[in-house]
Amino acid sequence: MFIFILSLFSLAHTVHAEEEENNIYDERLSLYKKTEALTQIPWYYIAAIDQYERQIHKDLEDDQLISIQIPEEMWFGIGNSSFEKDVNIINMFNGKGKDGNDDRIADPNEPEDVLYTMANFILEYGQSEDDIMIGIWNFYKRDLAVHTIKNTAKVFKKFQDINLTDRDFPVAINYNYSYRNTWGDRRGFGGNRIHEGTDIFADYGTPVKSTTYGVVELKGWNLYGGWRIGIRDIYNIYHYYAHLSGYEEGVEVGQIVKPGDVLGKVGSTGYGPPGTSGKFPPHLHYGMYKDNGYSEWSFDPYPYLKKWERMAKQKRN
Repeated sequence: MFIFILSLFSLAHTVHAEEEENNIYDERLSLYKKTEALTQIPWYYIAAIDQYERQIHKDLEDDQLISIQIPEEMWFGIGNSSFEKDVNIINMFNGKGKDGNDDRIADPNEPEDVLYTMANFILEYGQSEDDIMIGIWNFYKRDLAVHTIKNTAKVFKKFQDINLTDRDFPVAINYNYSYRNTWGDRRGFGGNRIHEGTDIFADYGTPVKSTTYGVVELKGWNLYGGWRIGIRDIYNIYHYYAHLSGYEEGVEVGQIVKPGDVLGKVGSTGYGPPGTSGKFPPHLHYGMYKDNGYSEWSFDPYPYLKKWERMAKQKRN
């Protein structure tokens, strides 16, 4: 009886957590669309900027509604040393802070003010896609930031949603495959280096699938990875698939993908010039790389693969 009650409590807690998560996505989307109505900057660009900042800032609260952080000097203006939030004073000091909720106060901790301020900053450069990209570059001064935000906006626009949490395993689970944690192992080809991924061994021709929502960022031959493909997801993570025997017809750079989309097939290409194959058993090398707004680094994909494998099996059942 106690176990039954405990199970009910656990289920209720899970349902409540899922409802709260859905509510915050709905609230964010509502704010993005309100900002679009005020500025004519499409909501999916605003959402993509907020999503990008959610990935680059540390120690954010799980329930933080908006994650965009605008530097104080930019918000309040040079010389506004007391950080006055009155919009007239901010304007006097040539600050960028705006009032997004009609209370005559520009508060950097008020979500509507923050979104309205960011949208107006971009609006200074124009409303076309190229203008918006120029505005984003002038805010971040980083090409990868612009590229990532642009791709995330494309995904949000296509699916008309920001609550895109589905995932899939990178090889078809109805085929034979095996894997273990190989991240960090030594590799000798091309000089001593660590293995920046997990190898999933499978037969030639086993379908390779997208694990996530994202955009194809790279496709082609690599000395180490052979025929490989790279996808940047909406969480600013680069997913790297290597040693393919070939690509799925129609898969191209710039293409939007979702979990389960077939990208190609397992092979054993690599470790040589274009076309080199058979230097090792067929397998998929799957790597994940995180960008924090300053640099990009490899991290262990194994725990995520185990989780996505469970999700894929549950969906199949």
